[in-house]
Amino acid sequence: MDHFTYIKGQLHAEDVPVSAIADAVGTPFYVYSTATLTRHFKLFDEALSWGPHLVCFAMKSNSNQAILKLLADLGAGMDVVSGGEYARARAAGVPGDRIVFSGVGKTADEMRMALTGGIRQFNVESEPEMQRLSAVAQGLGMQAPITIRVNPDVDAKTHEKIATGKSENKFGIPISRAREVYAQAARLPGIKVIGIDVHIGSQLTELEPFELAYAKVAELTRHLRADGHEITRLDLGGGLGIPYARTNEAPPLPTDYGALIQRTVGDLGCEIEIEPGRLISGNAGLLVSEVIYVKQGEDRQFLILDAAMNDLIRPSMYGAYHDIVPVREAAPGTPTTPYDIVGPVCESGDTFAKSREMVPLTEGDLVAFRSAGAYGAVMASEYNTRPLIPEVLVHGDQFAVIRQRPSFDEIINRDTIPAWLVDTPVPAEQE
Repeated sequence: MDHFTYIKGQLHAEDVPVSAIADAVGTPFYVYSTATLTRHFKLFDEALSWGPHLVCFAMKSNSNQAILKLLADLGAGMDVVSGGEYARARAAGVPGDRIVFSGVGKTADEMRMALTGGIRQFNVESEPEMQRLSAVAQGLGMQAPITIRVNPDVDAKTHEKIATGKSENKFGIPISRAREVYAQAARLPGIKVIGIDVHIGSQLTELEPFELAYAKVAELTRHLRADGHEITRLDLGGGLGIPYARTNEAPPLPTDYGALIQRTVGDLGCEIEIEPGRLISGNAGLLVSEVIYVKQGEDRQFLILDAAMNDLIRPSMYGAYHDIVPVREAAPGTPTTPYDIVGPVCESGDTFAKSREMVPLTEGDLVAFRSAGAYGAVMASEYNTRPLIPEVLVHGDQFAVIRQRPSFDEIINRDTIPAWLVDTPVPAEQE
């Protein structure tokens, strides 16, 4: 469910006409719904109300400060995967004891930043990382609280680029070696073991892979406790998917997911952490774009938009589907026509959809990409020197720009010309 609906023939974000935002900030832009973000977070929080828990937003899905502040005020923790994300979370007012640090390549500087700034735990991914973290913590006269991420070799049945729990993936340690690695952790002076971490992938649309992975985690918990380790916390990752296409079967609900967690690990007496990202922010956002041209090709029509692959990379990178709808609602029964929907970037890969049935559109019409609140703005770039586009947050009948569009001068002035080139004349054109 989201809060983007047609009212009197115009698409609204909560109570604000999308066209009014376009008039104010220009296109393209992202717009997010406070009501949708709030509802989705609360669904997860309530699904785990049967026991002690923390819902940590996977901020790699959307790291805008306003979104982080909104979720933190609701009680969310944050799952970060870089020093930059850690700094963003702290800047948004998230206390260190609600931040978990994931990722396979944490540097010593990042470890130091989190230890001195406050951290709930590190989700350790390898033995070399664990040894380095111990050394950094010991150098600060501290102990680093850790879970160790285990790879359960479970097929998440998702896109190969976002599957993380199979044996060939780079994440975690093989679960078959977990007891050996936990024994090593117990001997390291800068490490304090507190739990187990697992995450098998993103955009999962079935519960079975979760059940298989969590059953293995439950068994491991019992073995580790028998080995003398204090396991008080289980970080079960995220990955629950959202429906991107109207024809897709609806993924499981957070309530079903919470019941599965209770059934598989609820009897262990552990505090539960989960790290949803996409299901909280995905359907809470739209990408809004304007039609520049309608171009007739040899055997097809192209709808050329002012948004491009640098603004929303998912279709080009993953072959991802986004529902694309007109901002002005068509009359019932209006016949559709197939378009290839593309952007202006100089790449054939700058294609959002092929042969997509749409009501007839013309220059100046606005369209909205649904389910664009996750892995949209955060993965954007300035390819072709196209400015990063504004982000807007709506709250009832109010809206605010939460990231401005930079000017060309602001982009260009980030470059520096070295001194030896400053006075070098540009050659005149050869006649």
